[in-house]
Amino acid sequence: MNGELPLKGVKVLDFTRVIAGPYCTLLLGDMGAEVIKVEEPGKGDDARKLGPPFVRGESSYFLSFNRNKKSIALDLRASEGKRLVHALAAQMDVVVENFRPGVGKRLGIDYETLKGINPRIICCSISAFGHTGPFREEPGYDVTLQAFSGTMSLTGEPGRAPVKIGIPIGDLAGGMFSAYGIVNALYARQQTGKGQFLDLSLFDAQLSLLSYLGGRYLMGGIVSQPVGTGHPNLVPYQAFPTRDGHLVVAIFTEDFWDQFCRIIGRKELLEDSRFLNNASRVRHREELVPLLEETLRTRTSTEWCEMMKGMPVAPINAVDQALQHPQALAREMVVPIEHLHCGEIQVLGNPVKLEAVWGNRFDPPPRLGEHTREVLASYVGCSQEEMATLEKESVLQSVIPKEILPEVEPKKLL
Repeated sequence: MNGELPLKGVKVLDFTRVIAGPYCTLLLGDMGAEVIKVEEPGKGDDARKLGPPFVRGESSYFLSFNRNKKSIALDLRASEGKRLVHALAAQMDVVVENFRPGVGKRLGIDYETLKGINPRIICCSISAFGHTGPFREEPGYDVTLQAFSGTMSLTGEPGRAPVKIGIPIGDLAGGMFSAYGIVNALYARQQTGKGQFLDLSLFDAQLSLLSYLGGRYLMGGIVSQPVGTGHPNLVPYQAFPTRDGHLVVAIFTEDFWDQFCRIIGRKELLEDSRFLNNASRVRHREELVPLLEETLRTRTSTEWCEMMKGMPVAPINAVDQALQHPQALAREMVVPIEHLHCGEIQVLGNPVKLEAVWGNRFDPPPRLGEHTREVLASYVGCSQEEMATLEKESVLQSVIPKEILPEVEPKKLL
């Protein structure tokens, strides 16, 4: 079934870079919003230089976060650049930026300035600690936010040094919450006719993800500690070594515990008073886990998964195994895109499968300044002569310097 994407007609002016902000606007673009990405001439989003790998000079890092966007290159510090941005903002629904608090005001893209131009504008500002509080001006990156929020204190093996989560969860969560907040603000505007300011703190987002572990402290005074792949409230619920790798077992109910013990040939554990229910298994974790490890080492991960089909068990796949799995492919979570400069690249799909619009929009990530002239002519009415003059004055850029995109052989990301 093919219908119109739900955010079709929503226009977004995007001043973000690297991950948190670009992930937010990627999610909006996937659902049909027109996203106009504003970048610095001659430089662009910092992610354009992060690598390897590069595909014909384009960073896979940038390509991963910037599909379904148009790139314009404008100097916001130049008065003429600011004028053009304000002319664009007058026709936008949403503005997203991820500068430190105060930078947006200096650039003339803060909410107070823009709502004077467009009272219906929704401005989302993504920053490390938000616009209030004693840390509002402090910088923050994914790893520092994982540390500061308590997330890193929970990650890793007991007694070992703390480690960060392998994906940039601090940035990604901020991007998801920003998109969620923007959609809520758009819905509210339908009722009131007014725009509003969305102050999104990456620190706040990380604290919210503490979820039940935060609740353990707030309601029980328990400061959770790292348990590796284990669970503080469930046993067995962790990774176990097998003959050829590792297998995760997630026993959530007593029925599963009964099936599990019978399948692995350890029915005697069902009669052991130490392991009769989950509460007793949690108390006797140190005694039970070695017994299960001894048994699970006797077969391969694949053999155990076949024997326990229909139960909550899984091999620990590497990234390539996960992305090439038939389930990932059936769910369109790996999507080919034809890029004008790179050729065919592959990107991750969108997990939101709306019944009316199965199959999301996937336009290729833009080259730096690829849409500058198109957007300024369409939205602001700039003539080609005017834009040529501004380009000579370095106020805008519409041609990509060769030094930014060296010619190399194309290479698929997967």
